[in-house]
Amino acid sequence: MQKGTSTALGLLLGFALDRAFGDPRRWHPVAGFGSAVAALESVTYADRRAAGLLHETLAVGAVVGLGAAVRRGGVAATAAATWTVLGGRSLARTGRAMADRLAGGDLDGARALLPSLCGRDPQALDADGLARAALESIAENTSDAAVAPVVWGAVAGIPGLLGYRAVNTLDAMIGYRNERYRRFGWAAARVDDAANLIPARVTGLLTAALAPLIGGGPAAALTAWRRDAAGHPSPNAGVVEASMAGALGVRLGGRTEYPHGVEMRPVLGDGPAPTLHDLRRAVRLSEAVQITATLLAAAVAVTRR
Repeated sequence: MQKGTSTALGLLLGFALDRAFGDPRRWHPVAGFGSAVAALESVTYADRRAAGLLHETLAVGAVVGLGAAVRRGGVAATAAATWTVLGGRSLARTGRAMADRLAGGDLDGARALLPSLCGRDPQALDADGLARAALESIAENTSDAAVAPVVWGAVAGIPGLLGYRAVNTLDAMIGYRNERYRRFGWAAARVDDAANLIPARVTGLLTAALAPLIGGGPAAALTAWRRDAAGHPSPNAGVVEASMAGALGVRLGGRTEYPHGVEMRPVLGDGPAPTLHDLRRAVRLSEAVQITATLLAAAVAVTRR
């Protein structure tokens, strides 16, 4: 079997496994990687960019090396790697659970669920604030947890799949602008930005193209992207959040409360603030984007020799 065909079949099978089973509840390899790099940080940490670059190189390099070592495993190895790095089903399931708790008036339950989606302060949010936080997280993580892995898998096989997840996990762990990580986490944040430049724009285009599935319009999604995305502090989150806002016909951004303080985010999109109904629409659109991105990634992989 040709390499590209093997990769394509592995991506499709891995996506099907994620759809069927979601993330493992115990012994998840990504959690194991997180524990390993936390231990590595105890050795490499220093309040310097150079130390952070060394930490990033060692952690990501080890994972890419592992991917190169197991890529001869063919379809089965690619499927296992794809399943390991995808988080699409868990994202959609959590979004639906949030919507169900809000629909039932269970604000305490919704607040307890929010940390599994994003790092905002749930105690500072009412029902509409929880819906907005969940929706923005679904938009961003559609790219990070579902589209970006298969894009990297299509162009770089198992090393791309595992390497991307390592980069994204490190950014989530140390890519902060707080006192400890402002310099040490700089490399992790910049590498993650670079790794997501193309996937975020693929996600934005698919969000626009598939907007009619949830009653939205492609033109509105593209307009919000073009007009509003650049104001976001992230070069990638702004793209996917603005396109989602335009597709849904809602307004995202504004006052955003984190445990470390309040940030004023730029307004993305036009229309009213998102509601429970919009959160459900966002989950449906996210799933459509995930499926389409995986099919396109498989098609691209087939062309690789």
